[in-house]
Amino acid sequence: MAPPAPSQPPSVRTLVRSEPEQLVRFGSYSSEVSRVIRTKVASHPLFPQLLRAHIDCQKVGASREMVQVLDGIRVENSAVCQISGFLGTDPELDHFMETYCDLLVKYKSDLSRPMDEATVFLNHMETQLHSICLHPAAATNNTPQPDKVAGSWEKDFSKMEKEAIEVDKRNEVQELKDGLIRRYSGYISNLKHEFSKKKKKEKLPKDAKQILLAWWNIHFKWPYPTDVDKVALAEWTGLEQKQVNNWFINQRKRHWKPTEEIQAAILDGLYGPLHE
Repeated sequence: MAPPAPSQPPSVRTLVRSEPEQLVRFGSYSSEVSRVIRTKVASHPLFPQLLRAHIDCQKVGASREMVQVLDGIRVENSAVCQISGFLGTDPELDHFMETYCDLLVKYKSDLSRPMDEATVFLNHMETQLHSICLHPAAATNNTPQPDKVAGSWEKDFSKMEKEAIEVDKRNEVQELKDGLIRRYSGYISNLKHEFSKKKKKEKLPKDAKQILLAWWNIHFKWPYPTDVDKVALAEWTGLEQKQVNNWFINQRKRHWKPTEEIQAAILDGLYGPLHE
């Protein structure tokens, strides 16, 4: 008896022709498995809780209009989903749903904390700006000095930044923190600028002005204090020499005009006597 003929390997054409059929069958199987899993998740007793936790994460930092849209989506899906079965029927799915819900709740907490701190911080600065715009005089008298205010805000801001670094380990939260730093640094710079402008516009103390006026009246014919005079006046009044110098410049512009004798003396000193 002749030995059986060895089996021939499948040809390349056969493999090429059968591969799409296998892929189609595999794809259909995968789609069916995915559909079954989605159905089991959507009908699980914890699905409404999972849906609510997921939408709560999406609502963090969203606009009012987007929050309304998300709430509508949650209500619509809650109305159409059909819950079947009980906890304990599928322990593996129960564990997955509970774990995923807990993760979403923690994620929402991590996202909300820096956002809430930023909102409180921004409201505080907006209140300060509003007070300055409506009551500039009261704000100047009652508000601490710029360096103290800036130091307090920088301290609060550093604390917020440190807490944000400890909590925000995800790229989304890191980007939010960087944006807040850029935004608030501009507000702080504007406040420093406003306080510096108001400080420049402050009038001299009454006692200091009286001392300067007394010197002015004594030297009215030639109210040009020397450098030594300016040092002494600054010490008596408690002002800076620059403030003393600026006061005399403005005072001469407004209230002093050299007499003809003084003008002649100045011309003689510059050009010599006109008539010998």
